Amino acid sequence: MSEDRTIWWWVLGAFVVVAAGAAWWWWQGRTPPAPPPVAQMPSAAQPATEPPQAEAKVEHPIESAPAALEAGGEATPLPPLAESDSALRSGIGGLVGEKALVDFFHMTGIAARIVATIDNLPRSKVATKVLPVRGPGGAFIVDGEADERVIGEANAARYAAHLQLAETVDAKRAAALYVRFYPLLQQAYRELGYPQGQFNDRLVAVIDHLLATPEIAGPIRLVQPKVLYEFADPELEARSAGQKLLLRMGAANAARAKGTLRAFRREITAAPPPQ
Repeated sequence: MSEDRTIWWWVLGAFVVVAAGAAWWWWQGRTPPAPPPVAQMPSAAQPATEPPQAEAKVEHPIESAPAALEAGGEATPLPPLAESDSALRSGIGGLVGEKALVDFFHMTGIAARIVATIDNLPRSKVATKVLPVRGPGGAFIVDGEADERVIGEANAARYAAHLQLAETVDAKRAAALYVRFYPLLQQAYRELGYPQGQFNDRLVAVIDHLLATPEIAGPIRLVQPKVLYEFADPELEARSAGQKLLLRMGAANAARAKGTLRAFRREITAAPPPQ
């Protein structure tokens, strides 16, 4: 579990940066193949060509998000995606402060980093090369020995500053900035390999995936088959990188993190999370 040193910042950074305006590769949003040409003239009752294939249904249109409806009006023109880092830096700095901006965030290729990180969270691993933030110091803390090893009680304290930063971000203001810069994120998402994909749909799906992380009472047992620690429970070990993070940070911290995600979700979609 050496990735524990950075993964909370992956989630925190991805959602904070997304909220500031700053991407599931199995999401079925690719362009369908073109229909084969008609082999012969159709009858009078048949159309001359096949009807065009419809794009995948948009589950959470950004135009219907409470933050978008509240903002209203015409959007200020955005820079091209390739030239958007400066504008995104300004948005992030205004949301989290200049010190946090300098201390924790990678400030190049911001939109692409955000989209790729969000897209990775429900997978088994997150690619470090796409992270929008730097990892914190400190080591994963384990209590006990041999077959009695569990996540250490003191491990939860490692996330205190991270959670505090996330909780200082006002959800309404964050969502307004997200809506403002959404066209850049949408373009980056489609360039990632989803030409018909909707980034807001993907973001909401990832939030719901994280909110579905089980709540585990009591210490979580660990094993160390090689170098890295793993969950002793195979069902927990099979979960995604994002859900494992919430499990590792402890029940109280996970509840706080879920609270920030729910607040942001309410502002970017009109539909409640699944029960």
